[in-house]
Amino acid sequence: MEITTLVIVCVGLSVAGIVKGVTGMGLPLIGVTLLATWFGVPHAIAIMVVPTLVTNAWQLWSYRGAWQSGQMPFLVPMLAFGAVGIGAGTWLLVQIDEVMLKLGLAFMLLAYVALRLSSPHFRIGERLGVLLSAPVGLAAGVLQGATGISAPIGVTFIHAMRFERAAHVFAVSAMFMVFAIVQVPALTIAGILTPFRWMESAFALLPVALAMPIGTWIGHRVDHATFDKAILLLLTVTALKLISDAVW
Repeated sequence: MEITTLVIVCVGLSVAGIVKGVTGMGLPLIGVTLLATWFGVPHAIAIMVVPTLVTNAWQLWSYRGAWQSGQMPFLVPMLAFGAVGIGAGTWLLVQIDEVMLKLGLAFMLLAYVALRLSSPHFRIGERLGVLLSAPVGLAAGVLQGATGISAPIGVTFIHAMRFERAAHVFAVSAMFMVFAIVQVPALTIAGILTPFRWMESAFALLPVALAMPIGTWIGHRVDHATFDKAILLLLTVTALKLISDAVW
């Protein structure tokens, strides 16, 4: 790898680490997008394995108090059905046109952002969240298994419950962590996650790990309204990325 490319990758992963520290998400979105430019999507996904596992484990431990508060009864069924969905994802969606799928997800995200901006007090209550947890988890898992992303469904659902930052980051990190753990064997069997790529992935953790505490420091110093806007912005960026992938 040329030194210029190495610097660009390190800077990009550092930015992804800061965004992850602030919002609890955004690492695969930014990291895979950047790395895929030089290595291709499968290779980029493999490189992001270690940063994804380690950063989400760290955030789960850092925000464990949110789980102990007992305000997330939806999370266990959501993750359980999500794991099942990952296994079934490729088989269930193999006939669906990828372009139409990405466009549909993008417009779903933009519709949710528009709903939140037009009705700022919209939220999913705890009881409804529990009722929806299994089908939402299954859909997010299927999406993860088929496309490598789950945020358009999973993060949108969690965000709609309007948690404080700590609970939101814990729930999102738990989803990404469980989904990543389930996907590792599949990537290995497919020959995408090789021993050499494990080493590349371990190296990719360095700039992310150095930058994440900066994002966490920033996140602790923003109010709930600002954090909420940051999540909506990231969801909008995700939607635009899906549209860009579908078009190009």
